[in-house]
Amino acid sequence: MNVEEEVGRLREEIKRLGNLQSDGSYKVTFGTLFHDDQCANIFEALVGTLRAAKKRKVVTYEGELLLQGVHDNVEITLNPTPAAAAAN
Repeated sequence: MNVEEEVGRLREEIKRLGNLQSDGSYKVTFGTLFHDDQCANIFEALVGTLRAAKKRKVVTYEGELLLQGVHDNVEITLNPTPAAAAAN
């Protein structure tokens, strides 16, 4: 799987597990993503995929590197697509 494809899959998983916000974004905690069985089967390196998505401004979260346990409560926000933001 290439990086763009993994980031696309990450977007789908955050929508599945996260909560829709009024601005069209979705929020989920790192722990929720990390401990989900389906995510574990999809992403070999979840942290790397999150960093790639952050670099592409697909997601936002505090800090650079998320570690299981220590950062389980860090909120990851899936930024709304321009079309979703325009609809609001």
